[in-house]
Amino acid sequence: MVGIKNSLVLNQKQAQSQVLTPQMQQAIRLLQLSTIELQQQITQAVESNPMLELDDSAASSLEESLDVITEKENLDSDDYNPFDDDSSVYNTQIDGMDSQGKISETGEYEHLTEADSTSGNDYENYTSGHRQTKALVVDSYDVYEGETTETLTDHLSWQLELSQLQGADKLIAQNIIDGIDDSGYLVESVDEILSNVQKIYPDTTTEDILVTLKLIQHYDPIGVGSRNIQEYMLIQLNELPDNTPCKDLALKLVSEYINLLTKSDFRTMCQKLSVKEEMLKNVISLITSLNPRPSTYKDSKKNDFIIPDVIVTKDSQGNYSAELNPVSSMSVRINESYRQLANTAKTKEEKEFFKDHLQEANWFIQSIEKRNSTLLKVARCIVKHQKLFMEEGESAMHPMVLNDVATEIEMHESTISRITTAKYIYTPKGTFELKYFFSSSVNTDDGGTASSTAIKSFIKEYIANENPRKPLSDSKISELLNEKGCNVARRTVAKYRESLNIAPSSQRKKLV
Repeated sequence: MVGIKNSLVLNQKQAQSQVLTPQMQQAIRLLQLSTIELQQQITQAVESNPMLELDDSAASSLEESLDVITEKENLDSDDYNPFDDDSSVYNTQIDGMDSQGKISETGEYEHLTEADSTSGNDYENYTSGHRQTKALVVDSYDVYEGETTETLTDHLSWQLELSQLQGADKLIAQNIIDGIDDSGYLVESVDEILSNVQKIYPDTTTEDILVTLKLIQHYDPIGVGSRNIQEYMLIQLNELPDNTPCKDLALKLVSEYINLLTKSDFRTMCQKLSVKEEMLKNVISLITSLNPRPSTYKDSKKNDFIIPDVIVTKDSQGNYSAELNPVSSMSVRINESYRQLANTAKTKEEKEFFKDHLQEANWFIQSIEKRNSTLLKVARCIVKHQKLFMEEGESAMHPMVLNDVATEIEMHESTISRITTAKYIYTPKGTFELKYFFSSSVNTDDGGTASSTAIKSFIKEYIANENPRKPLSDSKISELLNEKGCNVARRTVAKYRESLNIAPSSQRKKLV
C-alpha cells in the first residue's frame, strides 16, 4: 500500500492587474447614462456638493432665441417659416423608421403623431416638412412628460364602487378587474378567479364568475375583460345597431370561422357564408373597423418626448456635421462664492471639507466633459460613414460595427457600446438611437457588402408594394434581393421579416 503524504506548499506568483480609481469608475458610469439619467445625476451632485452649481448661461441664451421664434410665429404674416435656414427638414422620412420627433437648429422641438402601418406593424411615419403638430418649448434642464392619467384598474374600480354588487359578487368583480391587463384583456383564468373567491365564499360556482364577467365586459370601455380577440369582436358586433349592414354575416364569420379569417382563406369563407367576393369584402371591412383591444389606457398614461443628444445639419456645400444639442445638455461649474470661502477656512476640518468637495467637483466636471467629447467623436464618425443614409435613407445604410468606430477614434469597443446606449441623434431622416447605425453586413455580387438595415428596408419596400391578393413569399423576396445583387437566403429573409414584425405571406393575403 502506497502512503499518501500531505504537504502545504507556498508559491509566489507575480501578476499584473488594473485597478480602476473611483474617478475612472465615475467616468465610465456617466458614459452609459441616458440624458435624463445624467440630468438626475447632475442635480443630485449639485445638491450634495456646495462647490458645484448649474451653469444657466447657455439656458438663458436659448430661452431668448426661443422667445424670438415664438413671437415671430404669432405674427399675422404667413410667410415666416422657422425652418427656412435648414433645407434638411424637407426630406421625406423613410416609411417604418422609429422616430418620435425632431428639433430645429434653433432648439424648437416638434412631437410627431403616430401612423399605424398595415399588417399590424407599429411604424411611426412622417414627412419632416409637414407641420400639423404643436411646437413645444423645451427647457434646457427638464424633459416634460404628459401627466399620468388614471389607470384602467382605477377606472374599472370606480365603476364597481358605483354598482350595487355586494358580498361574493363584488369580490368576484374585484378579482376579475385585478386580472385585466393594460390592453383590457382578462389574462387570469376563470378557474384561478374561482379558486381565489372560494377561499372566502366556498359556495361560489363557475357560473357566478361568468355572470359577473359578462357584467364587467359591459363596463366602460365596452368589451373590457374579454378573454381573447374573438370574444371582444363578438361583443363589439353585438353592440352595433341591428340594421348595421353585414352585421349578421360578420357575427357568423367571427364566431364560427375565425380560423379562416386569420388564414385569409377568402375562397372558403365565401363558400361557408354563401356570399360572393364583393359581399365578403364588405363583411371583412366591418370586422377590420372594430377596435383591436378594449383599452387605450396603456397608450394614454404618458407621452414621452425624445430629445436628441446630437443634431446633424447640412451646409450649403452638401456636407453633414454633427454637434451636441444644447437643449439636452445640462452644464455645471465651480461655485465661485464657495471657492473664495474656501480660502478663509481656518481649522483643519474646514480645509479638508473644502478640499475634498472641490476635488470631487473637478472630477465630476471632467467626467461630464469626457462623456460629451466621446459622444461627439462617435457621432461625427457615424455621420462621416453614413452620408448616403442622410441623403437616401435606410436603404443606403452602410454596414458598420462597433469595432469600426472604436478603431477609427482609438477607443475601446466597450466605450463605444456604452456611449451609444440610450443616446439619440437627429438626422434629416428622423431621430434614432446611435446603436441603430450599427448593423451586420451581407455579401453582394460585386464583392462588396450591404447593411442588414438596408436589406430590411428592401424587404419592407417589396412587401409594401406587393399584390395583396398574392403576397410575396420569403423565397420570392430572396430571389428579388439576389437580382439586386444581395445574396440573401430565404431563411435570412424570414428572420429579417420577423424582426420587422411583418406577418408571413399567408397572413398578409387580403381582398383588394
